[in-house]
This record gives sequence, C-alpha cells and structure tokens, in this order.
Amino acid sequence: MADQPVEARCDHCEQLRPLFLYEPDHNVHLIPVPCEWCERDKQPLLCVRCYSAEREREENAPMSADEEAATAFFIRVSRNNARIIAQQEADKAACEAIARATEQAEGSTS
Repeated sequence: MADQPVEARCDHCEQLRPLFLYEPDHNVHLIPVPCEWCERDKQPLLCVRCYSAEREREENAPMSADEEAATAFFIRVSRNNARIIAQQEADKAACEAIARATEQAEGSTS
C-alpha cells in the first residue's frame, strides 16, 4: 500500500489539495526586530502553488530600516576585523623576520 499525501483545505486558497507546512527560510535575526513570519502563532498548511507564492514573497520582502542599519553595521565590523587581523599577521611576520635577521647577525659575528 503506497503512502498517499494528506489532502486537506489549503490555509490560503482553501482548495482541497495535498498540503505542506510552511516553515520560513529567512536569515537569522541580527537584531531583535520581529518579522512577519516569526510573529505568526501558527505556520500555515499550504498547497504547492500557495507554498511557492509564499516562499517567493518571503524571499522578495524588503528589509526594514532597522535590519538594513544592523546589516550595514555588521558589514563594517567584519571589514574592520579583517583589517585588524591582516595587520596583526603583518606585524607577526615582521617580528619573525627581525628575529631571524638578529639570529643570523649574531651567528655570523661569533
């Protein structure tokens, strides 16, 4: 006996079809700003057509001003951290080069 998909009324179009639980696939929230998908008490059961439409709507939803500001801040912090790490690596390489040169100079004078 083959498993048949469960059919019920779609929460969106209300047609009798095989349904899927819509679970948002949005990014982790960087700031405590609730989004439309997280604020729902219950995620809807949707047919394939409505599921695809909801997914597309979610993917194309614009960021709020707070989310844009937080994203810009984290990008600036990330770039600054990369510069700091690069400078630390350059400083370490310079110190190692000085140490090698000093050892060579001390070894050649003995």
